[in-house]
Amino acid sequence: MRLIIDCLYLVAIVFISPKIIYRMVRRGRYRSGWDERLGKIRRRSPEKKCIWIHAVSVGEVNATKSLIPKLKESFGDYEVVISSTTDTGLERAKALYEKNLSVFYFPFDLSCVMRRAFDNIRPGMCLLMELEVWPNLARIANEKKVPVAVVNGRLSDESFPKYRLVKPISRWMFAKVDLVLAQTEEYAARFRLLGCAPEKVIVTNSLKYDTAQITDKVDGADKLAHRLNIAEERLWVAGGTGPGEEKVCLDVFKKLKKQARFADLRLAIVPRKPERFDEVAALVADAGFESVRYSRIKAGQSTSASKPPVILGDTMGDLTKFYSLAKIVFVGRSLVPMGGSDMMESAALGKCTIFGPHTFNFKQTADELLKAGGAVRVNNADELSGTVEKCLTDTTYAVQIAANGREVIKQNQGATDRTVKAITNLLKS
Repeated sequence: MRLIIDCLYLVAIVFISPKIIYRMVRRGRYRSGWDERLGKIRRRSPEKKCIWIHAVSVGEVNATKSLIPKLKESFGDYEVVISSTTDTGLERAKALYEKNLSVFYFPFDLSCVMRRAFDNIRPGMCLLMELEVWPNLARIANEKKVPVAVVNGRLSDESFPKYRLVKPISRWMFAKVDLVLAQTEEYAARFRLLGCAPEKVIVTNSLKYDTAQITDKVDGADKLAHRLNIAEERLWVAGGTGPGEEKVCLDVFKKLKKQARFADLRLAIVPRKPERFDEVAALVADAGFESVRYSRIKAGQSTSASKPPVILGDTMGDLTKFYSLAKIVFVGRSLVPMGGSDMMESAALGKCTIFGPHTFNFKQTADELLKAGGAVRVNNADELSGTVEKCLTDTTYAVQIAANGREVIKQNQGATDRTVKAITNLLKS
């Protein structure tokens, strides 16, 4: 099986290398961290035992915010290290942890590379966020008797069929996982179907409920508001948006701005991917709106006394601040079939939250919010337009949605404690 998997990887590398080279040249990605990707990883405290956490991208890194402090508290004699696959994920991990933890790129899962990584990291346990189980990682950990746990586990409607297509490999791989802490019973059942031993699969709920800030005031939000001259006017935030959604939001905004009652309305667009910032800036200009890019203000450009109707949130790590200032929030990557962005942040902040029909990455949360009347789902641009207008004009309606959404977040918290307890039991077994 090892040879088969390595051969498949080599074929994949041949096919995807032109895409990687293109992104290196045109978008500046994949230009650093190659030593780490090839397994040459250094820990800060190599004399200590080690817990290796892997989080593929920004969302999974954010889900560790409540977990890592608890792990450090419960396992003080262990060094905690964290890896990520994407540039944005690594940037987020460094922003959160670089002062105290070793942060590095996830090594390629080729046998020779992964074995080198294990020899250098020498983990006592591997915690894989959501679904990041890799065949050679699982095999080598199993050979070295290093427990592997999937934390905050989920198998979405999109990923589950793909694993079933390669069921022999999936069963072989998942059989080597020692513990799965799933977000829902539905996800737990899917992990069992793919080869995880039933007794090793436990439902803990989602860690992201615990990381969501239930607060009326976010650190740094006042500074952001001052810099962008946001005062009493109403702010609509479109956060974590994907291709095609910004134009829809701009079209809806243009329609609303034709009405005198929305003269004070401003729109903040915060795209999910940094490589799209310039593209979205061009869309705003094409729509005929005066705008301001927050990155330039943040970098020291003097704050304008004017109030451009559109704000482009072209920085990383500031989305929660934008949400905290919003009257209403549209959570992106959901009008287009991309699985949705995290709607927990907005709901926890007590904001009237709207999202589209494509939320398979956050199915359980979306279902819980909709069932409790804590969010509104729209299916197209016309529904988005009507819903935004209603939420801006019917204050009672919008306030009730916001209150219901926050209550859903409160009721679903507690996954961090359940996760740490399960990890403790695994290490003791």
